Order: sequence, then structure tokens, then C-alpha cells
Amino acid sequence: MKLVVIGFGQCGGRIADEFARLNSRARGLRGLNIVTGAYAVNTDLADLSGLHTIKPDFDHRIIIGNKKTGGHGVGKINELGAEIAREDADKVIESIRNTKEFQETDAFLLCAGAAGGTGSGSVGVITQQIKERYVDKPVYNLIVLPFDHEVQTEDRTVYNVATCLKSSYLVADAIFLVDNQRYVMKNESLKQNLEKINTTIVQPFFNLLCAGEEKKSQYIGAKILDAGDIIQTLVGWTTLGFGQAQTSAFRSFFPASRHFRDKARETQKGIRALDQAISGLSIKCNPLDAKRALYLVSAPAEEINVDLIKELGTHIKSLAPEAIIRSGDYPREKGSLDVTLVLSEMSDVEKVRSYFSKAISLIAELKKRQEGVVSTQRGIDITIKDIPSLL
Repeated sequence: MKLVVIGFGQCGGRIADEFARLNSRARGLRGLNIVTGAYAVNTDLADLSGLHTIKPDFDHRIIIGNKKTGGHGVGKINELGAEIAREDADKVIESIRNTKEFQETDAFLLCAGAAGGTGSGSVGVITQQIKERYVDKPVYNLIVLPFDHEVQTEDRTVYNVATCLKSSYLVADAIFLVDNQRYVMKNESLKQNLEKINTTIVQPFFNLLCAGEEKKSQYIGAKILDAGDIIQTLVGWTTLGFGQAQTSAFRSFFPASRHFRDKARETQKGIRALDQAISGLSIKCNPLDAKRALYLVSAPAEEINVDLIKELGTHIKSLAPEAIIRSGDYPREKGSLDVTLVLSEMSDVEKVRSYFSKAISLIAELKKRQEGVVSTQRGIDITIKDIPSLL
């Protein structure tokens, strides 16, 4: 599967930069191209200057709203970010149109942090614009939720997250939800945390995108998982995870063991990798709420057998009994057994519901204050229609 990746704001731009680095890795290690274009869109010049892999020309690092912000951002006011995105959407569309390999693109992936101003405000607006112009290609959002301390100390963060999530949900074909708090390392610096988190966010996409683009016959799976399978899986709220178990790097030099203990050990490695993928899902959720699921096993060819695929499928079906499950194998890795897991069309995500609830309470409180009435009521029905839209 080949993506055009666009990052909005500081967070989204850095994730898009990580995708550009992922594509360089795919080209270098596998001779594959999985990102046809990587772009960063921002109202802040300094943020664009901090990127490393995305090309530094103005077609790939796109400054918007320069007249209104002077190149210094929108100060977390996502309504302003949305307004600027509407006015300068043509800049982004024109850059996409000029992508050399655009015709090979299977889908768009738009990335943003939900708590900021530029990313939170513009991602839904540009998603809507792209969907109107390219009706034959799905448009996905990757939305990063803030750390807990940001939510606890800044009311504006809660409002931005809720309005961003609602706007994306109304227009995107699927929304990958990523919770920063799940990946936080308390003893590391903020910079190291963010760099590690961005790498962790992007890592599960590597095998997932490469599998359907593989050209060498010895690396093509018995059951190929390509763009069509991914597109049919991704709907609405979505989460993904990645797990890995080490295998013998010298297995191919020795005949396969037929001992029952070795056979059991192979399957156990796969289950361990799957459990790791489940525990490392990008957002806390209940798999029972998933209506669609997908898993990809990547390992040396001799490590992938029918029993392994069956056990993994059975395990996922027990966790998500209502889900339509798609699967595939990718005999590429050496020395490890990797499992990539996607759960999609989630009927309920506790974290999203919590943001909507907090935002509705916050909006109600502000209205009461403006009317000069002290609010004593806390019970508010939580529905997405109560959240303002940025579109």
C-alpha cells in the first residue's frame, strides 16, 4: 500500500517526517516505495525548520496563514487554525497534485496532534477538501491525544481535542487514535520521549505497507495482505499495535525439527508477539467493540506455518468475536517473528467518550458563567452533536 502522508502542526509534521524516514528505510532495505509523498503543513516557521527527512523546499514544507500569524503559530486557538486551513487549502492541494508518483497512491494519511492549534484545527478541514477532490481514494487521519498532565492543567486542551476528534470523525474514512500517555517514559527527557513515541507510532506501518508492494517472489506471502484488504478493514475509530518475538537467525541452515516441544515453542512465540501487540495498542480499548480486525505475521518463511496462523486467528476471534478478520503473511524478517494488529470500526472508545464528556461540561460551565449563573449540575448527556465542529 502506498500513502501520501501530510502532517499538520508540530506533532503532525514530526510524524510525517518519521514516515519519510520509514520510506527511506523501505527503499534502502527492501527496494520498495511505500510513501509517494511526505508533507508538513504549519503556521509556525520554526516547527518546519526542525524537521529532518521531509524535503526542505516550499512544496513539501508548506507554511500557511503567514499574513495572520507572521509565521509564529496560532497559539492553541484551533478555530483560527481551521480558518487559516480553509483559506490556504489550495496550497496543500497543489503540492499533492505535483507529487510525481501520485497516480500510484492508494490512500491519504493526515496526521495531527489533537491538543494544539494548527494541527487540531486544520486536519479536519483539509481532510474534507481532499475527499471532495479525490473521491476515489480513502482519506485517513492519525490523531495523537495529549499527555495526562496537559489535560489536567489546560482547559483549552480538552476543548481542542474534542472538537478535533468530532471534525475528523465527520469526514475521515478512518481515524487512527494514538494516546501519548501509553508510551511515556518517566525517566527520559521530553525530547527523548517524543522522538521515541513518534518512532513507536510509525513502526507498525512498516510491514503493513510493504507486504502488498513486495516485488521479489521469495518474499511474497502465501496469503498476501494488500491495499484492498487494508482499505476494507479501516473504518471509523481505529487502533493498531505491533509485537515481536525473537527467532533463531540460523534456522534456515538446519533442517526443521520435528520434536513436539519445538513445534509448541514456535506457536508460543507467535502468541507472545500477538499479546505484545495487543498490550501495545495505540489506545486503550476493549477488543469486543471492534467490528473489523486485521493481522499480519512477518517472519522467516520456515517460521510461518498453518498452526501458527490458525492459533493467532483463533486468539483474535476470541477477543473480538463480532469482528470481520483479515490476515496475511509476509516472509521477510530475519531473526524475529513480528505481528501487526489493527482493530477498526470501534463502537466505543472510553478515552474519546471521556473527552466529549469533559468538553460538554466545560462548554456548559462557560455558558453559565457568561450568564452569571453558578453551575451545580454535573449530569450531562454525552453525544457527539453537543461538540462544536471546526468544519
